[in-house]
Amino acid sequence: MTKGFLFTAIFIFSGAFLALRAQTFQRTEAGVKTTFGSGEVEIRFYSPSIVRILKSPGPGLVAKESLSVTKTPEKTSFSVKQVGDEIELRSTEMIVVYNQENGQVSYKTSKENNLLKEQVAGASFTPFNDAGSSTHTVTQVFQLEKDESVYGLGSQQQGKMVQRNLRMNMVQGNTDDYVPFLHSVKGYGVFWDNYSPTVFEDNVKGTSFRSEVGEGVDYYFMYGGNADGVIAKMRDLTGQSPMFPLWTFGFWQSKERYKSQNELVGVVQKYRELGVPLDGIIQDWQYWGNNYLWNGMEFLNGEFYNPKKMVDDVHALNARMIISIWSSFGPHTKPYREMEKQNMLLNFETWPQAGTDTWPPNMDYPSGVRVYDAYNPLARDIYWKYLKKGIFSLGMDGWWMDSTEPDHLSFKPEDFDNKTYLGSFRKVRNAYPLMTVGGVAERQKAESREKRVFILTRSAFAGQQRYGANTWSGDVTASWQALQNQISAGLNFSLTGIPYWNSDIGGFFLSKFPAKLNDPEYRELYARWLEFAAFTPMMRSHGADAPREIYQFGKKGDRVYDALEKFIHLRYSLLPYIYSTSWDVTNKQSSMMRALMMDFASDHKALNINDQFMFGKSFLVAPVTEAMYIERAQGAGVPSEDFSKVKAKAVYLPRGTSWYDFWTGEKVGGGSTVNKETPIDIIPLYVRAGSIIPFGPKVQYAEEKKWDNLEIRIYPGASGSFTLYEDENDNYNYEKGAYSTITFNWDDVKKTLVVSNRKGSFPGMLKARKFNVIVAGEQMDGASNGQLVNYNGKKVTLKLKS
Repeated sequence: MTKGFLFTAIFIFSGAFLALRAQTFQRTEAGVKTTFGSGEVEIRFYSPSIVRILKSPGPGLVAKESLSVTKTPEKTSFSVKQVGDEIELRSTEMIVVYNQENGQVSYKTSKENNLLKEQVAGASFTPFNDAGSSTHTVTQVFQLEKDESVYGLGSQQQGKMVQRNLRMNMVQGNTDDYVPFLHSVKGYGVFWDNYSPTVFEDNVKGTSFRSEVGEGVDYYFMYGGNADGVIAKMRDLTGQSPMFPLWTFGFWQSKERYKSQNELVGVVQKYRELGVPLDGIIQDWQYWGNNYLWNGMEFLNGEFYNPKKMVDDVHALNARMIISIWSSFGPHTKPYREMEKQNMLLNFETWPQAGTDTWPPNMDYPSGVRVYDAYNPLARDIYWKYLKKGIFSLGMDGWWMDSTEPDHLSFKPEDFDNKTYLGSFRKVRNAYPLMTVGGVAERQKAESREKRVFILTRSAFAGQQRYGANTWSGDVTASWQALQNQISAGLNFSLTGIPYWNSDIGGFFLSKFPAKLNDPEYRELYARWLEFAAFTPMMRSHGADAPREIYQFGKKGDRVYDALEKFIHLRYSLLPYIYSTSWDVTNKQSSMMRALMMDFASDHKALNINDQFMFGKSFLVAPVTEAMYIERAQGAGVPSEDFSKVKAKAVYLPRGTSWYDFWTGEKVGGGSTVNKETPIDIIPLYVRAGSIIPFGPKVQYAEEKKWDNLEIRIYPGASGSFTLYEDENDNYNYEKGAYSTITFNWDDVKKTLVVSNRKGSFPGMLKARKFNVIVAGEQMDGASNGQLVNYNGKKVTLKLKS
């Protein structure tokens, strides 16, 4: 078909679509069906606050089974009335209006407040040949308000917080994770349920999703009232987030790569000797040997001479271990041979390209590595069979699922014609990470419920929160701009409903720092990145080009080393707060990394800040994202350090509350900008008035000591509450009710703290304990300044000074 003929065909089709008008509609059990032009439209309630919109270019509606959506539509009470050209569907939570004259769908709150409108006749269908199958390219255009702030769409590196005035080509990549979910500050969300390459665009003409392949338009609109409510609806639709083990919230060390089991175990031993906390160590690639054995799911490298002993040695040092596994296999591996016989391997160029481990790749010896068809349930079975036998059986604690996009090199359009179990690769491209991560998670949980699934993955798609996966931002190149970009990347990712995200501390590649760890600017950057990571869902040091263990940055008494150690210890002291926040994520659909719009939607100044965020609902974090202590002599290459003058960072404190400087206890009013001094071991960190923060003991690993003597710090100025959550720290017994909660309620008027009756129980639970209660703003010097409470599970009331 020539370009001219294609344009004419589209024009005629669209014209017919606009010209005709439906005169009737059919009420269904869940909504209504009607026609528009030659096509059909269905509005289907999934709950009083979630509605699905289906549109087809001709007779018959989309009949696909969603890969992301797990919710079965619940019986929803709604009314339908027709006024003129408009059909109005009203539930208890929202109003959906369909205009039969122009095909527009619009959404309102139950109180008639406008939320979102489609553009008039905003759906379009362009004929498309998908690897021999006749289908369509589908588009839906919406009309946002001029100054409406919207978020989400996944984790990208452009540094934008508000996702307006941009064009985004959504195809999964190494450093970009795309989730077609739009989250508005007005309290609604839109999930575009399509897995093919998609363009999101926002400009003066409208806001649109356009996907290469689709039988029809298929999207969900949900109203939550506020950001937490929207996320709760998205998880209701696509799956809830399970608890991670406590140890995953400790400090993790990795690099590209430990070349022997002696080296790996030695790193854990060194941390223990230094007294620096560590909970996890990660083995990256090549433990299987050469690239022809890529991802063989066996230890075929002779330097790993006794893998069972290696795992046992790590466990004996009270640490956990996870290991790199990929979405592809080398031609000499057992999984490759079994899958190849059953046509379960895709045919496009992926990493690694050569069989030899050299750079650049020697293409005289192509690796033959191929990506497996993760859409095929039998292929996922084979994948788990070899993983279970070769590695899980050793006692491995979790998985580092690399290249879950997957890597797609030397891209050719015909690569998308690859046939998968679910159709062309083009049709299901962006859902690949959901399928491969889900394949491992589901099979491990079916195998054993004694160890919670924990997966570190490089890519994600809508619904992946249900699989116990923490997504990292990919192989970013170290720079100050890259560090700042991580903040908006993690926040927008969290706003799609997937709560667990992290990044390589220090950046993966050091190409901008040829002197590597000898460059004082890089050492400063690494320190600031680690300080930021202390307030993300996973605190993990990793990278290529130079090792990143703390002892590579000096020794005790050196500024950078001491700053690193300080923040690692701070992370561990906050574990009771972090683990309780993770329960809030699981139990109440909350988020750990929170964009300021989540808690301060009415503060216009807070809506587009891309270098600050809330960690849980109490801490405001403002990472330092520029060099402050570097002196560059004219013409010199490597700079020198200059700590002669303490620098500061400007921080906006949102209005509607008071704030406490975490480091000094100073109280500051909200709605103001402050300049906080930031020596190398300080970042701006503020606590919201009304917060109650539990602090844990000083430990070398997360489970070293019981929480039998916690400091409970109260930040007065507003009433507040906090629920301390505890369980067995691993396994799935919490799903059967094996956990306990203790709620602390602060009455700021009466200056009274009530520690509630403990609820629930679990094996090994503390029957009695001590709480050392301290009011912020005092000297805060520990037990000498606190009020000691003996607690045995029964309600206690304290009258405190503030």
